[in-house]
Amino acid sequence: MTACVLIVDDDPIQRRLLTEMVRRFGYEPVAVESGTAALDKLASGQDFAAVVLDLVMPDLDGMGVLTRMKEMDDAPPVVVQTAHGSIETVISAMRAGAVDFVVKPVGAERLQVSIKNAMRVDTLQGEVRRLSKRVTGALQFKDLAARSSDMVRAVRLGERAAKSGIPVLLEGESGVGKEVFARAMQGASDRRGKPLVTVNCGAIPANLVESILFGHEKGAFTGATERHAGKFVEASGGTLFLDEVSELPLEAQVKLLRAIQEGEVDPVGGKRTVKVDIRLISACNKNLLDLVRQGKFREDLFYRLNVFPITIPPLRNRREEIPELARRFITRIAAEEGRPVRSISAAALDLLKKYDWPGNVRQLENVMFRAVILCDADELTVDEFPQIAREVEGYEARIPPIVTPAPRSEVAEREVIRVEVRDPGAVTLLDKTGDVRKLDDVENEAIKFAIDHYRGQMSKIARKLGIGRSTLYRKLRDLGLDDLADSAERESGSSNEAA
Repeated sequence: MTACVLIVDDDPIQRRLLTEMVRRFGYEPVAVESGTAALDKLASGQDFAAVVLDLVMPDLDGMGVLTRMKEMDDAPPVVVQTAHGSIETVISAMRAGAVDFVVKPVGAERLQVSIKNAMRVDTLQGEVRRLSKRVTGALQFKDLAARSSDMVRAVRLGERAAKSGIPVLLEGESGVGKEVFARAMQGASDRRGKPLVTVNCGAIPANLVESILFGHEKGAFTGATERHAGKFVEASGGTLFLDEVSELPLEAQVKLLRAIQEGEVDPVGGKRTVKVDIRLISACNKNLLDLVRQGKFREDLFYRLNVFPITIPPLRNRREEIPELARRFITRIAAEEGRPVRSISAAALDLLKKYDWPGNVRQLENVMFRAVILCDADELTVDEFPQIAREVEGYEARIPPIVTPAPRSEVAEREVIRVEVRDPGAVTLLDKTGDVRKLDDVENEAIKFAIDHYRGQMSKIARKLGIGRSTLYRKLRDLGLDDLADSAERESGSSNEAA
């Protein structure tokens, strides 16, 4: 679904220009001619990603629209425009709630940047609000991306179930967002703000299930060095979410049934039961009834959990929600990782909507994470999703080709003669095989170079090499330069006699 941008301007020429520019940016423009018409559009329930608002209009002007929008829940971000760009006007518009400010006549590039920034800021603020609500247990159903008919139906059932304490069973494939749905149920109930304790039943070792769920006393078994309250007691007063409840062993299912029926638990090694007050929400990605028929799940527990079943549809049945989810993930991941990505192209969104997403929302989040990390531009394109493009008909996966070695004959034909230019004063430390040369060889080469460099002046050579002249003469003989050593000694002796 293409993002909609509301254009509010009383000048028909300006409306037409802005409409064409917004459409060229890849958004769906909706143009109105007055502030009153803009408020009616916003109140109609149509979802707008941003508003381009003229400040100077007859009747209700732009400042009046901004004031009314403050009273709305989840109002879209506003980019205001006017022919009078004074500092006072800018300050007033920003204080009234505008995100950005442009001066007429605005250029296409400037307007596009303003709209993108406004959407990004709004999405980031929305993600911050949702994360804050999730931590405080105040997440609402309106915070979920619910645009498809199947998801809307699930949300309506969740809202009804949230108003009572009825046990709820969330069914759906892995990764569809059952835990997020459970948190929204808690936020819509009278237990809002109370603890929501999540237990992944499939990740608990079989011998520790009872201890983790119902608690244990100190010394109840080997390794029980401290008393543990258990998840039921931790969730008392709030909500207990049992994820993958089908993975519980049969022995633990008996105690779970009693805990649900009686509202009390028996800690391992405890002498008395503990009363608990919980709202139970369980989830499963398998057909529990089939497991009951196979003898892998207790029938009495199944009927206790399956009081109010709600099916969360897979992402392939909720394609209308993919653009909103993708933009949320882009904004959050880019902010967390410090990446420049701000948006996603219409072609890339079209690609994502055509993919079947076997891993559902969790897979979409991981795909967006990879794309944001690898992208160096400010917009994701089809090129950032090669694995997805490979699976969708009509798209080409643009993966760099693998270069294979050419046959030996072709290599010989294309052989290149390489000429290595070396510094004549450099001493090579590696031999032709790539191994380090012996120290004596390196030293001998250094001495030969010094003799050439200082033109046979032995006293200077010895001084520069940091060795005595007698040592230098000995090394010359070791190099096979006996004549040079003898003549040097004679010159040295003559110099000493003359002195």
